[in-house]
Amino acid sequence: MKILIRNLARSTTEAELRTLFEPFGTVQSCILVMDKATGNSKGFGFVEMPKPGDAKAAIKNINGMDIAGNRVRVKKAEPKPDTDKPGGR
Repeated sequence: MKILIRNLARSTTEAELRTLFEPFGTVQSCILVMDKATGNSKGFGFVEMPKPGDAKAAIKNINGMDIAGNRVRVKKAEPKPDTDKPGGR
């Protein structure tokens, strides 16, 4: 299951994000979204966990947690909308 983590401190690293989720199960991938111009974190990222039960436990326990002074928001990532069609729908 792909999980979206928002409102991360700009100083948070991928290693720190992985460490946050690992107590709940296997972390398949961990990606911070970076600003192409500055190379700095945009303050959100994605974690992928293969077992839905582990992912749900992580979401439940980490959502609303204070990390580096920021209250993070964690939820199941929604698929990207199809923007190839006219009107972006």
